[in-house]
This record gives sequence, C-alpha cells and structure tokens, in this order.
Amino acid sequence: MEILTLSEIRRLLDYRAVIDSMRGALVAWSRGECEMPMPMHLAVAPEDAEVHIKSSYRRGGKYFALKMASTFPGNAVRGLPTGNGMVLLVSAETGEPVALLADAGHLTDVRTAAVAALMARELGREDRAIGILGTGVQARLQVRLHAEVLDLEGVWIWSRTRDRAEACARELRESLPRVEVVVAEAPGEVARQVRLIVTATASRTPLLGPDDLQPGTLISAVGSDAVGKQELDSEILRRADCILADSLAQCRKLGELQHAPGDWDRAMEMGAFLDRGGTAGELTVCDFTGLGIEDLCIAESCYERRAAGSAH
Repeated sequence: MEILTLSEIRRLLDYRAVIDSMRGALVAWSRGECEMPMPMHLAVAPEDAEVHIKSSYRRGGKYFALKMASTFPGNAVRGLPTGNGMVLLVSAETGEPVALLADAGHLTDVRTAAVAALMARELGREDRAIGILGTGVQARLQVRLHAEVLDLEGVWIWSRTRDRAEACARELRESLPRVEVVVAEAPGEVARQVRLIVTATASRTPLLGPDDLQPGTLISAVGSDAVGKQELDSEILRRADCILADSLAQCRKLGELQHAPGDWDRAMEMGAFLDRGGTAGELTVCDFTGLGIEDLCIAESCYERRAAGSAH
C-alpha cells in the first residue's frame, strides 16, 4: 500500500480539474450508479469534537474509498490544526488497500469548496463579489475555488470573532491581491452587499433570515452537515424558488432540509438538475452535506496523477 503525504497531495491537486470532476460525481449519484451508505457521525464529547466517516463505490470503477474527517476545536489552543483526516483507496477487484492518502482532511475541504464553485458555474452565475459566513479553512477555500470560475473583484466575510475575520481577510488579500476583501459586522450586512453567499460555519442557530436577502441570491450552505446544525432560517427554504440538494436523503437528515420538512418535495438533487436540466429562480438554495462519491473521485484523481507522474 502506498502512502501519499499532505505536501504531495497539495502538489497533485488541480483546482479546475477537481471542479470538473465534481459534476460527474453528482450526476453519477443521482443516476443510481453509486453505492454510498449514509455518513457515520461520531461525537467525541470531552473535546466537543466530531468525526465524519463516508464511503462510496461507483459501478464499474477500479476502487472504492473510505474517508474519515474530523474537527477538534480545542486544537486551536494547542497550536494544532482543528481539522484532520485521511482517505483509504481500495481495489474494487480484490479488496486490497491500494493507497492511504494522509491528507489531514484537505481533500474533504477542497472537494467541498469545489462542488459549491461547480454549482455557481453551472447555474450561470456571473457575480463579481462573494459573501462568506465563516473564516476557517473552508471559507478560504470557497473564495479560492470560486475564483476559478468567476471573475471576482470583491469578498465580504463575517465571523463571530473579529480577530479571526481580520486574519482571514489578510490571508485572502495575500493570495488574491486583485480582490478587495471587506470584513462585515453581521451576516445581514454580507447579504445586503452580495447575491452569492456561502455559509461555512458550525452554527446551530440561523444566521440569515429571508428578509436579509436580495432578489437573485444564490446561497450555498455547506456548514450544516450533521443533526442539529442550521445556518439558514427555514423560511428561506420555504420562499426559495429552487432548492438543490447534493443528496436528498442526506440533506433531509443532516442538511438545512432537516429543518424544513414541508419543503422536501420541492427539493431536487443537484445531479438530476445537471443531468436533465432545470431552472433556478430569484432565490436558489444549494444544500450540501458532502458525498462519499466526491471523496472517491478526488482521491482517485490524486492517486492516478501520482502514478502517471511516476511512470514518466
């Protein structure tokens, strides 16, 4: 079994290629081409930590994947990363482990941002500014990946902690020097400034209500991925013209849809939307809980890019 380190994985990633691959992952899931059990969530109560375990196999594929990603908030005061994880790539022919991708959770972070950027692209967005609620690793990656598909000129960010927001803003200014980055005082201020919003927090109480939003807004909610999490007032989903879910089953249990059962029948899977076509409205909500097939696609891509490089 080969081991790919984080530094090697970072070198192998091609953001645009990852974004493109997420389209195939979403469509494959909605077509019924994947084995993908519901995620397993493990709570580590003494550390207020959570561990997500996902797996997937795509029919006809060479591999299946087992992924673990964790968040340990207390690591911040220890001087350690709060996120960690790994992906195990296994032969679908023999069941033998092929590669351990010791990615420290990076592949999960990248594919999450990539699929949100994909949907912005596929929905025909031409926004020059994006709003991000949250200032962690995911917030930074959301800006970077959206910059691959949009000609961004401005970013509005918000965090409950001003110091973290300022630190995130400084980092974004360094990585995207042509983009103006503004720290907002409240989530509603972000929504009043932009029509493309990504929520990337661990909130368990709504951060945005329907009256905060402008006509023509697209919200990509990526933070709500476990029972009890909620970033959007359920009235936003009720008023939405279009609700797209990465997995209806997962979003009804773990995503924003868990708080809006009356709107379950109006939601459509993203893969079906991309495969058969659909129309977004004045208010569109994309509900992301993260798919095991996305983990498989990005891990397989890294492994095969490495193998191709070694062959030369």
